[in-house]
This record gives sequence, structure tokens and C-alpha cells, in this order.
Amino acid sequence: MLPAKHPFLDVKRSQDDHELFESSVMTNPALIEELKSLVEPGKVLTDADSLNIYGKDWTKHFAPAPVAIVFPKTTEQVQAIVLWANKHKVALVPSGGRTGLSAAAVAANGEVVVSFDYMNKVLDINLTDRTVVCQPGVVTEHLQTLAEDNGLYYPVDFASAGSSQVGGNIGTNAGGIKVIRYGMTRNWVAGMKVVTGKGDVLELNKDLIKNATGYDLRQLFIGAEGTLGFVVEATMRLDRAPKNLTAMVLGTRDFDAIMPVLHAFHNKLDLTAFEFFSDKALAKVLARGDVPAPFESDCPFYALLEFETTTEEVANEALATFEHCVEEGWVLDGVMSQSDQQLQNLWKLREYISETISHWTPYKNDISVTVSKVPAFLREVDSIVGEYYPDFEIVWFGHIGDGNLHLNILKPENLSKDEFFAKCATVNKWVFEIVQKYNGSISAEHGVGMTKRNYLTYSRSPIEIEYMKAVKAVFDPNGIMNPGKIFAV
Repeated sequence: MLPAKHPFLDVKRSQDDHELFESSVMTNPALIEELKSLVEPGKVLTDADSLNIYGKDWTKHFAPAPVAIVFPKTTEQVQAIVLWANKHKVALVPSGGRTGLSAAAVAANGEVVVSFDYMNKVLDINLTDRTVVCQPGVVTEHLQTLAEDNGLYYPVDFASAGSSQVGGNIGTNAGGIKVIRYGMTRNWVAGMKVVTGKGDVLELNKDLIKNATGYDLRQLFIGAEGTLGFVVEATMRLDRAPKNLTAMVLGTRDFDAIMPVLHAFHNKLDLTAFEFFSDKALAKVLARGDVPAPFESDCPFYALLEFETTTEEVANEALATFEHCVEEGWVLDGVMSQSDQQLQNLWKLREYISETISHWTPYKNDISVTVSKVPAFLREVDSIVGEYYPDFEIVWFGHIGDGNLHLNILKPENLSKDEFFAKCATVNKWVFEIVQKYNGSISAEHGVGMTKRNYLTYSRSPIEIEYMKAVKAVFDPNGIMNPGKIFAV
């Protein structure tokens, strides 16, 4: 177990009972000068604007308060920073594209932020092995484009692909819209080089497909949110490019109808995606005026599914399945893309939801259960939130094909952010009790960070958490790596 008080960090208790880690950098400016000597000139920033920008992610729950931002360009520089931090009692927080939704990349307590913006090179691409060697700052969309330019495909995809970085994706085991076919980020990491919390450099798995030589330490770092060490290089697998992707948007009579629709299409087609969203989510997107409605009928829920139309037979099978779903009364209306532009427009109905509702300061919950339990689970959650907070607007969407639901509670105009988040904290307890009842996860793909750390016991047993803490203590004995994330102190 980690000690209650980290030996290399001064700790004090705040009014909200969170641990604050006060780095000695705050009282010894000479340490900043020493930090500057470890990287290239101009690659340590301490101005207020930089501290605010690099000290936070997309969450709005915690105010950023780092003391410095450092931008390494090499593995050797990262290693030097970690050794410096161990020597001088300094907490480090990793920063990538800062698109996270769990505050895992927020520096709220006087830490030094390690930004990987300048470690953004693709080091190698191997078309025989179908792999790409990346530094952690490579943007997801860049990796996707590189694969496409070489006739291949990187399938991990989500709305923030244009700004999220490979290192952050690995740190949170990012999922997204293609999981039903391709799985999570961990399925695509062939190997990686890391700097541990002790400052050791490890090469994990060495890009092998088959490697039965004991513990796979690579998998420990995937989803660890930078609490064990920093990824400084990653080898990502690629796949063949999908052919003639086609999307359908189907309006259903109610949420329960979505599951037999999923079952019907899954039995007939190899789906690359199966998403859902509510009428409220669709209304918010359509109000922007960027994309047309899929059809005239108003439906309470919508399913978006995607597949490869490799032959005319596949297209006919999709249409026959659609007609079957209409005959069964599950589907009220639907549309199938006939061009790349229509494919993109149908996807915008789903992908624009997060950005659109951000105007309402949503309180987000990223939860999951096994697919068969989704209807009953959603009904219970929706009922309890609606009963106790009838004035809250609830927007549902998510990756229904893999059991991942996004519950978004929109802030009423008459409530301050603090009042709203306090009320949502009460909702959390009820929601997570239902998650626990269904043996689900309190965080399907966004990570734990600081927003979920107090609820970890709803998905992990106490003894499991003790083992997790013991693993952290091995890689990060002085507790300097992203402290206060994942585990409640």
C-alpha cells in the first residue's frame, strides 16, 4: 500500500477533504531554473495564461493551479524531469490534448505539468507489420490520416480525434464509436517505451504479436492515467481499410426497441458501429443548423449503425433487416446513406452532441453494463434522476453496441455551477448504486481521474483497490506521478 503521507510531498488537508500537494518549487524558485536546464530554452513556462491553459482538461470541476509547464522533446529529457521531481519532492501531471473528461490531466494543487506537445513525431511506419511508432504527442487524427494515406486504417475514433493525443488515449484506454467492431485502445498497442515513476526506462512487449514471457507490463500502463509513469513512445497497430462504409439512422418507438434492432442487424451484418441518442440530443444538434434532420418522423430514440457495403447482397440484407424491424414495430422510420456526404451528415447527428450540449455545462456520467442489461439499467437511472430532479434536462447518448451509456445532466440557468455540481454529486451516489447493482463500470472510457476517484469502490472491490495501490507503489514509490488521480486519498 502507499503510505498515507507521501514522503516526498508536503501534504495538508483542505476544507473539502481533498489532499493538496504543495511542491517545494513554490518556495524555492531556484528549482525552476534547474528544471529549465533539463530541456531546451523556452520550454518551461510559468506565466498565468500558460498555467491556466495547460493546467486543465475539458472538465470544469477543478480550478487549475500548476506552478510550471515543461515541454520535453526526448525520452532523455522526460527521464531527467522525473529524476528531478523525485529528488526535489515535486508532483508531476501529464498533459496531452487535454480533451479528457475525468480531470486526470488537471493540475489543481501546485504540480508541474509535463506537456507532450513537442513529442509529436511519427518515428516509423512498417507496412509489413502494419504498425506505426509514435511519440505520445501525435494527434489521433494525424495517425488516422497517415494510416489512410498508406491504404490502412486506425480504428479508434471519437469526436475529439482532431485534438486528442496518442499518449492520452493510452492513459485512459480510449474507446469511442467503433468499439463494437475494433475494441478499445489497448487492442491496438503493440508495444511501448515508458519512463516509470522511479525514472527507469522500460521497453514493453517490443511490438510482438505473440509473447508468452510472463507479466505484460504494457497493459498496466494502458488506462493508468499517468499514475505509474509516462509513455514516451508507442507502437500502434493498423488494420485494413474498411470498404464502402454505409450508415443507417433508425427512429425507434422507445428505448426497449433499440436492443432487438441491434440483435437483428448484428445477426445479419458485421457492424462497425452501433450508436444511440435521444430525441433531446437530436433536437440540440438540429437547432445548430449545421446538419439536416434524417427524416420527418419524430421518434423518442434513434439508433445509428454502420457497416461495410462490400456487395449488393450486403445492401439488400440491410434493407431486408430494416423492413423486418419496421414490421415488428421496433422501427418507425429510417434512412440509409447513399453517398459519402450523406454518411458524414448522419454521423454528425451523433458526433456533434457533446460539443453542442457543452453550452449548458453538462454534468457527464460515462457508465457501462453488459449489453443485455442496458434497457433495464437505463430505465432505473432515468427514473431516479427524473423523480428527484424533475427540472433537470437529461440527454442520453452513447455506444449502445458495447453497453456504454453517456448520461448528461444539463445545468439549469437559475443554478450556479457550484450549486448544480453539488446536486449532481447526490445524483452520482444513486446512479453508481445502480451501476454496482448491475455489476457495471462507473467509467466506461473516460477514466477515473479526480471526478470519479471517490466512487471507485462501486466498480472495484476494496481488496482489488489495495492491489492497484500496491502496483503503483512499485512503479512510483515516492508518489510523484499524477497524485490524487484514480484513488481517493
